[in-house]
Amino acid sequence: MSLKIQSNEILDRLPKHLSQYIKPQDYDAYSAIDQAVWRYVMRKNVDYLSKVAHSSYLEGLEKTGISIDHIPNMYGMNRILKEIGWAAVAVDGFIPPSAFMEFQAYNVLVIASDIRQLEHIEYTPAPDIIHEGAGHAPIIANPEYAEYLRRFGEIGCKAISSAKDYELYEAVRHLSIIKEAPGTPKEEIDKAEANIEYLQQNMGEPSEMALIRNLHWWTVEYGLIGEVDDPKIYGAGLLSSIGESEWCMTDQVKKIPYTKEATFTGFDITKPQPQLFVTPDFAHLSLILEEFANTMALRKGGLSGVQKLIDSNALGTVELSTGLQISGVFSEAIDWEGKPIYIQTTGKTALSNREKELVGHSTKSHTNGYGTTVGKLKGINLAIEDMSPRDLEAYGIYEGKQVHLIFEGGIEVKGEIITGTRNLQGKIILISFKNCTVNHNDKVLFKPEWGIYDMAVGKEVVSVFSGSADLSSFNLVTHSPSSTTIKPKKSAERKALEMLYEQVRDFREGTNRTISRHKVFEQIVENHPEDWLLSVELFELASENGDTTFAEEIKQHLETVKQNRPEVGHLIDGGITLIQEQKVIR
Repeated sequence: MSLKIQSNEILDRLPKHLSQYIKPQDYDAYSAIDQAVWRYVMRKNVDYLSKVAHSSYLEGLEKTGISIDHIPNMYGMNRILKEIGWAAVAVDGFIPPSAFMEFQAYNVLVIASDIRQLEHIEYTPAPDIIHEGAGHAPIIANPEYAEYLRRFGEIGCKAISSAKDYELYEAVRHLSIIKEAPGTPKEEIDKAEANIEYLQQNMGEPSEMALIRNLHWWTVEYGLIGEVDDPKIYGAGLLSSIGESEWCMTDQVKKIPYTKEATFTGFDITKPQPQLFVTPDFAHLSLILEEFANTMALRKGGLSGVQKLIDSNALGTVELSTGLQISGVFSEAIDWEGKPIYIQTTGKTALSNREKELVGHSTKSHTNGYGTTVGKLKGINLAIEDMSPRDLEAYGIYEGKQVHLIFEGGIEVKGEIITGTRNLQGKIILISFKNCTVNHNDKVLFKPEWGIYDMAVGKEVVSVFSGSADLSSFNLVTHSPSSTTIKPKKSAERKALEMLYEQVRDFREGTNRTISRHKVFEQIVENHPEDWLLSVELFELASENGDTTFAEEIKQHLETVKQNRPEVGHLIDGGITLIQEQKVIR
């Protein structure tokens, strides 16, 4: 199979920088064991979830083209997903939360294309195709939920992060990788888990991204819906986990009505969740999301928003009341009476209006930082942005004029006006000076020898958010994960076992009926006595064919496996019970 990424009209809309996270799905790399793992989990889950999941789940499996018997092919999924306005891309494990949410904002599901090991068939901390494909994809067939997911991505990707957020992301990614890698020493896993616990306990004041990640966890990943006393499952983490989907419905897990308070409830990815939140319906999710969004710098702006951006030490945007947007890494804010009156960036900066970079104000024009006044002129009620051309002329703010502007809070701008830039509504948004000096008390903020001074016009900061206003202003292809998914080298024994799984799969699907299932079983008993899943599949075939003697022989062998490996006993029993009750949904 070609490793080319198949695109479509939805994927074509993605910003270029998101392509750095996308990888081709190598479908041929899935072994017959991987396919058996998918099939077992899906058969078990669908049987159980048909009773406890939201009705959209089973409907969504059909609508999104998710097969119970085969790992989804991304290209095939996309052909069906586009009918409901969505698409899917494959990635390598965890990606940064902001990127994950930005994909969602464009109606694109991010699917980790690896699949959990047989040893972790019930649950894995690593995102995998069972979690993403069988968990997230079916529910988006519900229009109300799909819009919530898109809107969540749209708002979430604007949330301001902290340096500690990224450190925690890297630690979680590292743990997920080593836990899924065969042969990782227990001490290494314990060390990684202890590191995550330490980071979680020492995050300090939670950032916007940390808070919105809590909402994402308690809804998209671990959400329940309906009545608190009789909820249904819709969260992908529960839908894709055999163990947790059953555990969450017991009285040992506290059920709480979903409110904005979930924002402040943290979670531990390494442990089962002690409580879950129940939303009455999908529309309520959007209500809580909007309540949270109203607390974000995205909507509140102001000094607190600017300070969040400074503390993040990351690329962000400040938007003024005129619509002028300043994108860069913010380093300083001078305040007066609780309002920012001067803001400063460091390094490359770009100026935009309505997410479109202003001509002549790219990072090439502002390479060493950018500073500007914010606010109204002292003693004048009319803000500069609200002045008509005649007002501007009356106050001496006119091309070729030498001016001395004194702003509230004490910022002074002295220089000769070159020109002004207006937006489509006619408001002046930028005034350029030459021979300009900018001061605040005794502090010099701009000197004439530094060149042209471009003063942004705006009486207040109305919005502050993560990232660049115009996505083309900066080189955003910068993601370099500290660790990548480990692809172990297969032993001769493993290859032989995969061959047996493939023979049984071929027999069941009718592509090769000449295979002797008895000989396969003999090889399992002799060479792979600890494997249990292939014997369960052989038991299924024997039961379907009415071969009770062979079925009983397999069952006796599985009893021996249970004695030698008690930790898989419930998995064997679950598979046998499902077959015997003939509750297979095809």
